[in-house]
Amino acid sequence: MSRPLRLLVWQVHGGWMDAFVRGRHTYLLPVDRDGEGGVGARDWPANVVDVPEGELAGTPFDAVILQRLEEFELVERLTGRTPGVDVPVVFVEHNTPTTDVPSSRHPLADRQDVLIAHVTHFNALFWDTGGTRTAVVEHGVVDYGLRYAGELPRAAAVINEPVRRWRATGSDLLGGFARVAPVDVFGMEAGGLARALGVGEDRVTAAGDLAVPDLLTEVGRRRVYVHPNRWTSLGLSLLEAMTAGMPVVALDTTDVRRAVVPGVGAVSTDVAELHDAVRAFVDDPERGRVAGERAREWALERFGLDRFQRDWDALLAHWVA
Repeated sequence: MSRPLRLLVWQVHGGWMDAFVRGRHTYLLPVDRDGEGGVGARDWPANVVDVPEGELAGTPFDAVILQRLEEFELVERLTGRTPGVDVPVVFVEHNTPTTDVPSSRHPLADRQDVLIAHVTHFNALFWDTGGTRTAVVEHGVVDYGLRYAGELPRAAAVINEPVRRWRATGSDLLGGFARVAPVDVFGMEAGGLARALGVGEDRVTAAGDLAVPDLLTEVGRRRVYVHPNRWTSLGLSLLEAMTAGMPVVALDTTDVRRAVVPGVGAVSTDVAELHDAVRAFVDDPERGRVAGERAREWALERFGLDRFQRDWDALLAHWVA
């Protein structure tokens, strides 16, 4: 086994980062002059270290893990080191392409100084990266324990900015689900969603943006988790709901089929079939409990931290060494 590394990484995607920083390396998180970034109030291990941006030039690190294109310039400006030349760089591609699908050309295509790590096989398939070296490290999720209670005959969804992102996140489909059962939508800026759908707020409710443990407790009070996303990269909220023991009903898009296996819920491009599945779980909480137990078992096996960290260790040992 190779030695632990010192990795420079910006705090961008909270759910992904929650899993990434729970490995054996030292994770250096830049904090800007306004105090933005870093660990904050998160309950992360002691090997996750805040570094003021002004100290980065004198801070040793073995590799940079980037998630936004602008971070290439940030690294060079703040540390004096050029990613891919002075220090190895891995770019984590969280997103599906948004234009010219399926011929989408990745902005880092045909670069020899970077490795692109896709978070799903779907992303790797749909991005044209040319000669750039790529790998796939599928998501990992932190296990916050079994949360399914099913006391409320309602559905739950987690969507950030559902009105702005609308068709990409399948927000426009929630009105149809709400005719089957009330839907509580958790996440940032969900206010105004019921109005945009033309339904009452008793049918589609903005339920708040909660920290993950509290979020999963609230999701677990509902009887089914709905994942209507058309075109987003898998979605950690789906995997978190499964890990919490929720039965799930999801559109058969992007990499959902790899995540939602038979027995843990319903997957289809026929929205009417998904409506029927939601109705069945809402009407029969015992059915939801059984499916949720299978969902949790599968999610811990396929998306648990042990597998996730092993995959990242193997990638880093190969690329950084």
